[in-house]
Amino acid sequence: ALPQNPRIVPIPQGPEITMQITCFRSSYSYGWYQQKTPGSAPVTVIYGNTNRPSGIPSWFSGSTSDYAATLTFTGGQADNETISYCGSYYSS
Repeated sequence: ALPQNPRIVPIPQGPEITMQITCFRSSYSYGWYQQKTPGSAPVTVIYGNTNRPSGIPSWFSGSTSDYAATLTFTGGQADNETISYCGSYYSS
């Protein structure tokens, strides 16, 4: 399930925007999801911390450190105002 309190991020054209969330265990894996409008189906933009599904533009990138996951937007188009969610799962 997606979290109830998403980050709401307007993405202007040009500058780099970084969203960072932190976790308490290094064995979490993260995915990032974009929802264009409330009520529409979310689209996976990053899975397994750093992987981008086919068809997702390269200006989305994901990275992790021991206790943080980061979604970076670099550039993009002016109409890419978005609601972004992060989800995690524990990998034992």
